[in-house]
Amino acid sequence: MDEKKNPSILSIRKLEKQFGDNRVLRDISLSVERGNVLSIIGPSGSGKSTLLRCASFLERADGGDILYDGQYAVKEGVYASKAELNRFRTRFGLVFQNFQLFPHYSVMKNICEAPILHGEDRAAVEARALELIRKMGLSGKEKAYPYQLSGGQQQRVAIARALAMKPEILYFDEPTSALDPELTGEVLKVIRQLAEEKMTMVVVTHEMPFAKAVSNRVIFMAGGVIVEQGDPIAVFENPREERTKQFLRVFER
Repeated sequence: MDEKKNPSILSIRKLEKQFGDNRVLRDISLSVERGNVLSIIGPSGSGKSTLLRCASFLERADGGDILYDGQYAVKEGVYASKAELNRFRTRFGLVFQNFQLFPHYSVMKNICEAPILHGEDRAAVEARALELIRKMGLSGKEKAYPYQLSGGQQQRVAIARALAMKPEILYFDEPTSALDPELTGEVLKVIRQLAEEKMTMVVVTHEMPFAKAVSNRVIFMAGGVIVEQGDPIAVFENPREERTKQFLRVFER
């Protein structure tokens, strides 16, 4: 079902998710406009990753709406058909904190496998993969296997793999949490570059300076709810809510 005059590539309304007696997400509403970066910050256990997993259908929401370009993937907790959900899945790419590369595939095959399985021409996919490898600063690593790469290189391969499917929006779930500071910088540089190219992204992150510098909008979550959201300068430099102030004080020390 379509909803007209919706400029947002992603809209989430009154999303609910519960594990047993634990309400992990409570009345979550947000939108992401095309070409923008939304960063989601907050303490561990606040529901940030679960929100991404619901938006990408890895978890099933218990209630609320999820729309892509004004089209309902989920309406009042009722999911679209399997075929429609598969169509929605082509709209986004996912980058996880632990890379999730296929260990027995080379860099090239990790990047090319999904588009080829989706019926794209092999030569065209391989040409795109080589350009992505260059863009990620990984030229010469085409035949390498994940165990031969640093964590930062593996994460850049994971980003290239997601981009190979030509998604309209990229989801990052704490993409640097498994990396040491030097390798973190490598990955954040790539994400900054994508932001400059107006790639639409939703980034769950603990990297506060990065979120402040790159985002068009920041959401602070705690206890399964959105406590505060707005322009990154306003949220980081002049937060309204006491819970936000408490969280950000930790990063000022």
